[in-house]
Amino acid sequence: MRYHINMKTFEEMGVKIPEILLPKNLDVETWSVVACDQYTQDRDYWKNVENTANGKPSTLNIILPEVYLNDADKEQRIKKIRSIMKEYIESGIFDSPEKEFVYVERTTAYGRVRHGLVCAVDLETYEWKPFSKALIRATEATIVERIPPRMEIRRNAPLELPHIMLLVNDPEHILVEGTGDRVRKNETLYAGEMMQNSGSIRGWAVKSESDLEYVKTSLNKLAAANTQQDGSIFLFAVGDGNHSLATAKAVWDEYKAAHPEDKESSVRYALVEIVNIYDSGLTFEPIHRVLFNTDSKALISKLKKDLLGEEKELSSAEELKEAVKKSTADFGFVFMDEDKQKYVLLSTKITDLAVSRLQPALDEYLTSEKDSGKNPEIDYIHGDAEVLRLGNKAGATGILLPPVAKDSFFGTISGRGPLPRKSFSMGEADEKRFYLECRKLF
Repeated sequence: MRYHINMKTFEEMGVKIPEILLPKNLDVETWSVVACDQYTQDRDYWKNVENTANGKPSTLNIILPEVYLNDADKEQRIKKIRSIMKEYIESGIFDSPEKEFVYVERTTAYGRVRHGLVCAVDLETYEWKPFSKALIRATEATIVERIPPRMEIRRNAPLELPHIMLLVNDPEHILVEGTGDRVRKNETLYAGEMMQNSGSIRGWAVKSESDLEYVKTSLNKLAAANTQQDGSIFLFAVGDGNHSLATAKAVWDEYKAAHPEDKESSVRYALVEIVNIYDSGLTFEPIHRVLFNTDSKALISKLKKDLLGEEKELSSAEELKEAVKKSTADFGFVFMDEDKQKYVLLSTKITDLAVSRLQPALDEYLTSEKDSGKNPEIDYIHGDAEVLRLGNKAGATGILLPPVAKDSFFGTISGRGPLPRKSFSMGEADEKRFYLECRKLF
């Protein structure tokens, strides 16, 4: 790939070298906990986290797991979080802040190794609204109602901890993996096993002049390669934590309005981990759909027309699953017909991400059915086994979605805007980012 580079600074690319805070004598297993938006229906998981931390310094004490977001004591929890953040800063739990990026290697419980680069990004260069031309763009639709409750937590918080992961379109693996090749020979900042059998993690400082220059050059190459026809640059897409980043921007906008003279406040930036979308350790799992109280044949007929597809009946669930997995543009349907389970493959020539075309057609169908007095419902399902099980129910239609095509991911978002909600999942729940690095915020 050839690059025509007009060298930009970190600031021009929306990136800032953060001042990283890490605990002295860091114990990864007790300090680091999974993103707050995981296990939202599993209080036992978070009780086990509490037992593992066992009174030791832990990020558990400075986040609000969303399983507790609607509890009556939420305000007390938030006050306690801020108090403990302040205590951690003042009591000397942290080493002195270091101005550096952090290169991360996370080995998950599934043996996959994901590579990341922790940095700060300028919230002035991020926009979640559809068809944005910002450097950093949302991948899925943002639910505005989810932002205010999260603002209560971030507003005036002394510390920031990231679970946001930004994707970069880097098929040559020059930025994250290339940086890792340079710093992996150095001593680690931290290394250890993660709680709840969630794998292990290692981190290295990226702070030498030559390493920082390498990161800057790599970002410039990627900016050149991802410059759109209109001159805008689509450098990063939000993979995980879109509502957290939208919250950070809302808090910055609020602060900026109240303090127009403070243009370089820490609040202007957000700590994130950059991950290459082509990282072999990063899996994209489709999120399947099941519709209830529907006429399966009528639904398939409509989608066949809308998506210009070809319909073919298959003989078994295994044959259907294999056919869907072999394509990035075919859908599998499972439903009951005269007391017999049917398996139908709908083949299309969609070149965008398949879900970006399917979900609008489903939304239109559901609206039409409701307008005619019916009561259709939709659910979003992880795992094909559950889709096949639900497809045994009368009036249910299970829809298996194809794998997510990484090579059309950025192009689809650039051309069609953010994907529908529940479009994909980046790995399993315990593969999500764990809180570890910190940065002073307010």
